[in-house]
Amino acid sequence: MREALPLVEATFDSTPVPADAHRATFADFYRATFPDMTRLAFLLTGSAETARDLVQDSFMRVHDKWDGVAEPRAYLRRTVVNACHSHHRRLRLQRQRQQQVSRLDTVDLGADEMIDAIGALPYRQRAAIVLRFWHDSSEADIAAALGCRPGTVGSLIHRALAELRKVMP
Repeated sequence: MREALPLVEATFDSTPVPADAHRATFADFYRATFPDMTRLAFLLTGSAETARDLVQDSFMRVHDKWDGVAEPRAYLRRTVVNACHSHHRRLRLQRQRQQQVSRLDTVDLGADEMIDAIGALPYRQRAAIVLRFWHDSSEADIAAALGCRPGTVGSLIHRALAELRKVMP
């Protein structure tokens, strides 16, 4: 009769860990962070379907580097923010190619007026506002996610709030 192997927790030191332990750890990480990262991506993109796709792609990138990542949650958050930024860049380039770029002078305030107003902000301002107020990230975390200095985060949030005050009564 074969003896069952005990469950070993994954560690990031030199202790050998069975391959199944890494999969279980990543699966637990996935289950614990998927809803939060999907919410973040939705707030940055405005589309639930796009958010799910971008988060799935981000998890695949994290999975590929899982053994070498010291802080998986921070790495994943940065990956999601970068994926959302790339998504917006692709949309902008697509609009330019089709020559159908139309600037909105005002935001149509309806039932989702806050989402509409935030959606009209430039990407970096929108990302800073979403990460600060909906994701409750610190300026240092936002700076790391956006690839800028903490002082820049403060000015991005200040400018975004000034624009939102113009639109929102």
